[in-house]
Amino acid sequence: MDFKDEIKLFGDKVEKLKSQIQTEEATKNAFIMPFIKVLGYDVFDPFEVMPEFVADIGIKKGEKVDYAILKEGQPSILIECKHWGESLDPHNSQLFRYFHTTKAKFGLLSNGIVYRFYTDLMEPNKMDEKPFFEFNVTDIKDNQVEELKKFHKSYFNIESIQNTASDLKYMNELKILMVEEFQNPSEGLVKLFAKQIYRGMLTSKVVEQLGGLTRKSIQQYINDLITERLTSALKKESEPEQTAADRDVTAVAAEKGLLIETTDEEKEGYMIVKTILRKHINPARVAHRDAQSYFAILLDDNNRKTICRLYMHGSRKYIGTFDEQKKETKTEIFTVDDIFNFEEVLHKTVEWYDMDRVPMATNG
Repeated sequence: MDFKDEIKLFGDKVEKLKSQIQTEEATKNAFIMPFIKVLGYDVFDPFEVMPEFVADIGIKKGEKVDYAILKEGQPSILIECKHWGESLDPHNSQLFRYFHTTKAKFGLLSNGIVYRFYTDLMEPNKMDEKPFFEFNVTDIKDNQVEELKKFHKSYFNIESIQNTASDLKYMNELKILMVEEFQNPSEGLVKLFAKQIYRGMLTSKVVEQLGGLTRKSIQQYINDLITERLTSALKKESEPEQTAADRDVTAVAAEKGLLIETTDEEKEGYMIVKTILRKHINPARVAHRDAQSYFAILLDDNNRKTICRLYMHGSRKYIGTFDEQKKETKTEIFTVDDIFNFEEVLHKTVEWYDMDRVPMATNG
């Protein structure tokens, strides 16, 4: 299983278990330690992961960090943990105190769901007040998986991460700023636009009036983008199912990177099918190919062994399952999680394909 699949499955597990986790200690055992393990570290090797790492602060001796990931005997990442139900905001100063007393270059503050990575971009050996990288493991995006992968034991390189940390930090802050500006445009943004469309004097009354219009214009622009995407998806849904010739064209287009756009829902559906089937087969045997009108999940990457198809682009979603004669039945689903309801038929489909692989015994 590759890192992306592993972290996505871990996020699914966290979402299902969190209601059962009542204490901070339970959060560490159920969420934080498995997360460290996903990063490739041996949580039971004190030369790699040191629990209750001592970080003396001035005259205060015996101060401890929940975990320290070690490299060549020195801490490289300090980890401070909180209960999953706690907000992390009040706890930044605690990790801040630990950071400057060690040689660690990264601090990680987490409640097992939200993970915040810190470093010393603003001032050497002094942890920044804001994280340069943050994600929610139950809703982690593909680009965030790629950034997190840099902290995996196999790829961990302090200089490489620090070189991109500054860009990540400012991109995150810009995203937050844009969300705030789109929801409630500041006077500065309103004036920036107003100077380009209004010829008169920008009085407070004019700025107030244009402020409301700016907010409405931004919202309308976003709505137009969403409507355009939905219209395109509905158009695809109304198209007839691909003929063999169409599929050939689609395959060629896919090879050239054209036309096909794999959505997050399709990726999540693929992960769910792999999770279902891993009980009986090696999940590495489960592959996928995207087409214009459907997302196919295949056994052994063989298009003659289609396990199921996902139709996720329209306003209504379907899963296509196959019987022993390879006849497809399309069933409407309402969320991606509904795929779990098809566990039995998916197992049977794989069994039929595997039976075909078994050579028949011959007489004599």
